[in-house]
Amino acid sequence: MSPTTNTDSLTPHTEAQLCASHLRLGLDRRSWKGGLGNWAGAGVGSSIDFQDHRPYVPGDDPRHIDWAAYARSGQTIMKLYREEVSPRLDLVLDGSASMSLTPEKRIQTTRLFLFCVESALALGTSLRMYLLTGSRVNLLELETVRHPGWTLPSSESQGDIPDLSRVPYRGGSLRILISDLLFTVPPVDVLTPMGVLEGGGIVFAPYDLREERPDWQDNMELIDCERALSRRQRVDPPLMKKYREAYARHIAAWRDTAVRYRIRFARVRAGLPLSEALTQEAIPSGAVETWG
Repeated sequence: MSPTTNTDSLTPHTEAQLCASHLRLGLDRRSWKGGLGNWAGAGVGSSIDFQDHRPYVPGDDPRHIDWAAYARSGQTIMKLYREEVSPRLDLVLDGSASMSLTPEKRIQTTRLFLFCVESALALGTSLRMYLLTGSRVNLLELETVRHPGWTLPSSESQGDIPDLSRVPYRGGSLRILISDLLFTVPPVDVLTPMGVLEGGGIVFAPYDLREERPDWQDNMELIDCERALSRRQRVDPPLMKKYREAYARHIAAWRDTAVRYRIRFARVRAGLPLSEALTQEAIPSGAVETWG
């Protein structure tokens, strides 16, 4: 079954910007760590969001004394306010060959990545972006990815399984991974680092229906684009049934592990307008939310 053809003539950058005008990343945690900004932080600061009281100690800012409480009790106590921060957001893009398996999948991955960038900027986050190809982790510059001609780079080498253990996540950051997850690394090895260090995680998994429900039949040459291997294979209905069951188990294992580590998980179908694709899983899972 082929995915719905997307006849929209918008560039990936334009569609990502339009999508970010009414959808945004789900930063729904109560507190974040980071530099000065507009989101509730984990520490104490001077915003208007009242948090708690504590006794006055010499050196405290007298502007934060609760004079009403002093009038009632005679005790000098301080009002504490939640600090306002710019949340850290670490965005990781899987650059392995399977991400460009079809033109539709490559385009959707590009749109999705750019949507995350635009949403992160609109939310006032401290954004870092990484392109991961095998063991190589490349820091992406904002000026580069926002250039109108930027798209998901084609993998120059095959056979490299992405090593997500090398991603330098910052403490307290929201970690977002964009990957089709079509590799043999155990989900727990990838998702554990995304849910530690007081952070949070979102996984967006772009996919093409042709990899989920291929129409293979008779004698074919099957190519493993991640390992640069190929073999001749006769494909019959029983084999296709095994493939589809194995594929379903693989995705279910990632989804179940994400739930266990409280990481939001959403598959994003290629061949659809990005807004439509995000409504299928990303919005129900809380990975994306409506706004405006």
